[in-house]
Amino acid sequence: MKLKGRNKVSPEFSMSSMTDIVFLLLVFFMLTSSVPNALDLLLPKAKGKSTNVQNVSVSINKKLEYYMDDQKVNPEFLETELKRKLKNEEKPTIILRAEEGVPIEKAVDVMDIANRNNFKVILAVRPK
Repeated sequence: MKLKGRNKVSPEFSMSSMTDIVFLLLVFFMLTSSVPNALDLLLPKAKGKSTNVQNVSVSINKKLEYYMDDQKVNPEFLETELKRKLKNEEKPTIILRAEEGVPIEKAVDVMDIANRNNFKVILAVRPK
């Protein structure tokens, strides 16, 4: 009596299905990730938590150029542009992105504008 089965179990593993899954996940994450700021700024390092609340982003680079949501703004007109952009917001919030090496007075100027107009300011930093 022959009890041995004819079907043999193959110990080989095919990576093609795993590669397909990884590729689909890569495409999914690339499509769903958002780029909040297209400016290439080197932010200062600090410990802290991140937030998802963002109404307006104000960026200052080393050349002391001011950007509001990726559009260059004259520093003299920054306050009026912020008022115009945030006038209909319930909790107006400014994300301040001051590049490393920018004089602190420039960041304080933006904070002063926010204080005068009751805007909340969040300073963006790199994680340590």
